[in-house]
This record gives sequence, C-alpha cells and structure tokens, in this order.
Amino acid sequence: MNLPVNSPDDDCSTRDVARILGLAIRSVQLMVDRGELSAWKTAGGHRRISRASVETFLQRRQEGAVDKRPDDRPAPKASSSDTVRVLLIEDSKHYQKLASMLLRNDFPAFVVFVADVGFAGLAMAGQLQPTLLIVDILLPGMDGATLISSLRSHMQFAESRLIVLTSLAESDLGPYMFALEGVPIVHKSRIVADLPRCVRELTESPAPVRA
Repeated sequence: MNLPVNSPDDDCSTRDVARILGLAIRSVQLMVDRGELSAWKTAGGHRRISRASVETFLQRRQEGAVDKRPDDRPAPKASSSDTVRVLLIEDSKHYQKLASMLLRNDFPAFVVFVADVGFAGLAMAGQLQPTLLIVDILLPGMDGATLISSLRSHMQFAESRLIVLTSLAESDLGPYMFALEGVPIVHKSRIVADLPRCVRELTESPAPVRA
C-alpha cells in the first residue's frame, strides 16, 4: 500500500500514522516505544515516523487478515467440550513464549493456542470457542478495547472467561476501562506471579466474559 505524501522528508507525524492505521495517537506512540514503528524526533521535539516502517506494518497487517495463521500452520480444530482451551492473543513473541510456558507448566492439561494478530485471533476464537481468552489490550492494527468489547457482547463467547494482559500503567488504562469492567488485568511486569493465579481463580470459579 502506498501512503500519501505528507512531507518532503517522506516521514509521517504521529497523527498521520494514527489516521492511516485507524488507531488512537497513544496507541501509535506505544507502537514506536515497542519498536514496531521506526521513528525519530525533530529539533523541536516532534516525533516523525518512517513511512517505510508504516508500509511494512500495513503489509504485515494485511497478510495477517487473510486466512493466514501466524505460524503458517492450518487453523486448529476445536477439541472436545471437556478440554480447557486457552487462546492467547498477544503480538510480542517474548510474552507469547513466557505466557505459554507458564500455562503449560502450571496447567499441563490445558490446550494452548496463540495468535499474534487481532484479526486472526478473532477468527480463531470463533472457531475454537475457547474456555479462556488471554488478550493484550494493545494489538497491532486493532484497538484491544474494541476487540474485548466485541468478545464480551457476543453470545458465542458467553461461556468463555477473559484475562487482559497489558504493559500499560494503571494511570494509562483510563481510555480502555469502558471495556474492562470486571475483567482481571495482568500487568506484564507481574506476569509470572499473577497470570497463573488469575487463571486458577477463573477456571475454578467460572465467570462469563459477556457483560
């Protein structure tokens, strides 16, 4: 996808990128902080984002949205009704591995699936109807709060439970709280201690994600 020319130096402002990607400006800033977009600052302190990195991101998002599994394997089949199926929707490879390791160590009977793209995660959730959904509030190309609101309001997921993962501080969660009422939130800085505890509490005392 070719982006419109906005400046002679061929870079974009944070606002430009937010409009192009359909995200909040804060989400774009966090993407830069996580290294998902390349950026630099002008002498006046204004952030400029590499157009090439935006085009690369758009290409990755497009590829992830067209019936393509993140690991290029065929889409999984749902297991039997008494199997605890966990779907982790998380774009960071590091936290994918860490969360999966924690789940498999503490809950070896669980079947764990992973999606690193929000759109692919939605498709997998519809197919798997997981017992437990673990979702990062900040996902490339998708507002995590919108994803969570959609999951909580859909009858198909009325029996699923939900945990939110986030690297945001409590003070930065305000814009997302409309979707998070009553949902356990695990901060990534405490994932080792808090994720197994939250999973245990939810699976031992089921609570539907539907609002």
